[in-house]
Amino acid sequence: MSLNITLETTNDTAKIFLSGELDGNTANSFQEKIEEITKFDLNCLVLIMENLEYMASAGLRVLIFAKQKMGPNVDVYIVGAQEMVVDTIKKTGFHHSIILLDEYV
Repeated sequence: MSLNITLETTNDTAKIFLSGELDGNTANSFQEKIEEITKFDLNCLVLIMENLEYMASAGLRVLIFAKQKMGPNVDVYIVGAQEMVVDTIKKTGFHHSIILLDEYV
């Protein structure tokens, strides 16, 4: 399966909608999208993951890259992630660096 990535930006917030599988074959596309949004003056990055079915360690590396690339003043939200994805994030301790939400208003 592939990864679908959709980007929306409004004011100081970027929303990235991810669906499909985030693995070694698709992680580069996600990383390119992160690099693209670093050109904006953002305060918030929202990753909508309710339709992300799978995330491998390569995907987790890109999440960590995103947090580092955005800098300490940008809040990174992961929204609607499936239990398997949340478990991976929590097992690595990365949940201390981001904000996990069931839904984003």
